Amino acid sequence: MRADVTLTGPLGDALAANQRGRLFHFITDASSPAIAIFDPARVAQNVDGDWYGEHAGKWLVATAKAAARTHDNALIANLTRVADHLVSLQGPDGYLGNYAPDHRFMVAQPAKPGTWDGAPSVRTWDIWTHAYLILGLLEAHKHFPEPRWLAAACRIGDLCLATLTEGGIDITDLGNHHGMSATVLIDPAVELFTTTGEPRYLDLAKLIVQQADANPALALLTRARAGIDAFEIATGKAYQLAWNLVGLAKLHRATGDASYRDAVDQLWHSIRDHHLTLGGGPWGGVAQRSRECFNPPGVFDPRGYVETCATLAWIQLNRERLPVSGDAKYADEIERSAWNDLLGAMAPNGEDWCYYSFPNGRRVHTTYWRCCKSSGAMALEELPAIAYAQTGDDEISVNLFGPGSAAFTLPEAGAVRLTQVTSYPFDGAITLQVEPARAARFTLRIRVPAWARGATLRVNGEAQAASPGTYAVVQRVWSPGDTIAIALPMPPVVHRRVNQNTQESKAPDGADVRQQVLRCEYLAITRGPLAYATGLIDGFKTDETIRRPPTDPTDWLSVLPHQLGEDGPAIRMAPEGRDPLTFVPYYRAGGRIDGAWRLTWLQLAPDGATGKIP
Repeated sequence: MRADVTLTGPLGDALAANQRGRLFHFITDASSPAIAIFDPARVAQNVDGDWYGEHAGKWLVATAKAAARTHDNALIANLTRVADHLVSLQGPDGYLGNYAPDHRFMVAQPAKPGTWDGAPSVRTWDIWTHAYLILGLLEAHKHFPEPRWLAAACRIGDLCLATLTEGGIDITDLGNHHGMSATVLIDPAVELFTTTGEPRYLDLAKLIVQQADANPALALLTRARAGIDAFEIATGKAYQLAWNLVGLAKLHRATGDASYRDAVDQLWHSIRDHHLTLGGGPWGGVAQRSRECFNPPGVFDPRGYVETCATLAWIQLNRERLPVSGDAKYADEIERSAWNDLLGAMAPNGEDWCYYSFPNGRRVHTTYWRCCKSSGAMALEELPAIAYAQTGDDEISVNLFGPGSAAFTLPEAGAVRLTQVTSYPFDGAITLQVEPARAARFTLRIRVPAWARGATLRVNGEAQAASPGTYAVVQRVWSPGDTIAIALPMPPVVHRRVNQNTQESKAPDGADVRQQVLRCEYLAITRGPLAYATGLIDGFKTDETIRRPPTDPTDWLSVLPHQLGEDGPAIRMAPEGRDPLTFVPYYRAGGRIDGAWRLTWLQLAPDGATGKIP
């Protein structure tokens, strides 16, 4: 059930910048470079196995959502023009990619043995591009119903099904990372089923899972259910794995098969517990052949990589699990990723994005064609529909906090508007105004973040239960003018992580020998949902070792008065033996300009006498 949602504050600013920047300028018509690559003359020459075709589908998804949300006629015109043009290029067999005829996914190709990521010799990204095109056409049709867009998406799905059945081609031979770049087709296959009700698309999704599970290097379902860590699934590629899990989550929703849910939940916990930065983005890249793959559990380095594409897929995975489970932890993770690693990758102009973000590292705005610019735009457009949701005929969930409003229609109350008055995430005081058209009984579910110890919630001054990590459920007769006062305490919180490298070998008698080689410990700060960072230390140092005072953090961490014109207050840290340091919300550290440094983690010094870190 859709709501009319308006977000203001920093998230609203980001959405507006995304609309007038990336969505308006990157693609406008058939001459836009990301669409021109589908021109038949260019397609006939494309034998390079590139992935650039994905931008078309990603843009369609994000633009359809933005156009439906804002009712912007110019954006709607661009969307219609581009979708119609793409559909006009579709072949009689349903092919809508940008690969030369003899390199397409329907044509058997020689293997390319010995590659670490299981890459096929050609067509590595052909299924990938079609997966995004299906999602883009379906999203456009969802908001602006047009039969030819839906028909084009279905023809792609039919071609894929025929290729994997009559064509005798295995899905894992069609993408790198041992097939994970092709098995992402699970997601759009389920979406085709959900939209059309046609069982053949559900059969397609199940077939992909079967073939993915039968590949020993991937064995997606079996290994996930066995509790294998995320880094051990194929190459551990964060983006592809998370997108595969989005598909499995949707397949569980469509079938009720618990095996799909169990696989998703096992790997969700693996990623959440071992593979997220303080800012909520999936990270890896330490001593790996690919910067975008997970590391083994326990490996930590403040210079690890977060790919913005992986942040998108992680947000989408939590989006899928949230309404099915009703568990607040999924909204907690969406909030953390959105406020930190997503906003932290975006420039205020709405055009520039970071491909990679680092807890400790330099901000680098990526080039024109890079995938993450389109992924970031998609991720932002996920947020309005997540912020508020109608979860039943007479039930509304408030999943994300921040200034803005949402309008719903309920059977008894009629039109209901919820308005948040707050400076969240910089302050934990939130007033939620409830305005039904008429007095009626319905339920509000209000998330209480897991970090909000001591949270309180009052309805018209009357205290209600508010337990961190859950939803406060308030069922009553609501009348126009009712208000909910939410107070979420936001003291600075200290986090510690260990980078502990070990060396493993065999002794002459065959016994395992495990030797600790290096152990470094780091400290970082959060406040509410925000991770904090500082710039170059003393104006020039890219890292620093500090002495943590032995007293309570309240003695050496202080929240500074909010300065006019700044997003949120800064935090002053006073380590032992050096001048104080100033931290600001990670996403705006360094002024959000290309080349700025952000340092989230500072190394802790050991005690001079004992060598131990206090």
